Amino acid sequence: MTESETSTVATDVPLLPEDNPAPAVCHTRPKVVLVGPPGAGKTTIGRRLGRALSLPLVDSDQLIEQESGRPCGSVFAELGEQAFRELEARHVADALATGGVVSLGGGAILTESTRALLSQHTVVWIDISADEGIRRTSGDNSRPVLESMDPAAHYRRLLDTRGPYYREVADHRVRSDRRTPQQIVADVLSFLESL
Repeated sequence: MTESETSTVATDVPLLPEDNPAPAVCHTRPKVVLVGPPGAGKTTIGRRLGRALSLPLVDSDQLIEQESGRPCGSVFAELGEQAFRELEARHVADALATGGVVSLGGGAILTESTRALLSQHTVVWIDISADEGIRRTSGDNSRPVLESMDPAAHYRRLLDTRGPYYREVADHRVRSDRRTPQQIVADVLSFLESL
């Protein structure tokens, strides 16, 4: 792993209309998969990266929302973490069978089957410091996984728990602290060009 600060799509995996540009190249697998903690900017970076590559964005959280008709956080709260992770793993597998740019939910890497699938793909870890992640997610009631009496301590524990998994699956790591989306996309594009 290095460090630096379409679309042929399965018919059962919907794409977001605003993220489905005319493809320059057809892919049967993602060009790149984005992972990282809540608040790192995966969806924002994924949209911009998709536009830069003329590829669609497939976001696993949005696939869950499209199927359920409810926000991901509501589905998580209703099902509980274990059942949610099983549902998420199915949608991640569907997303990884598509072309384009794929963005995964922050906890998707907790599932062993997802990590095994990711070993076959180009994965970029959009990383963030605890302080910046706390700032970006504070007051966000749409993320039940972050609910806690002490959100800052909880977010730090989340990073400590998930960090080794992000490290395991990532081919490249990009920090998003104090950086514009354009800078992050440029880093990811540079990495992809080096492959």
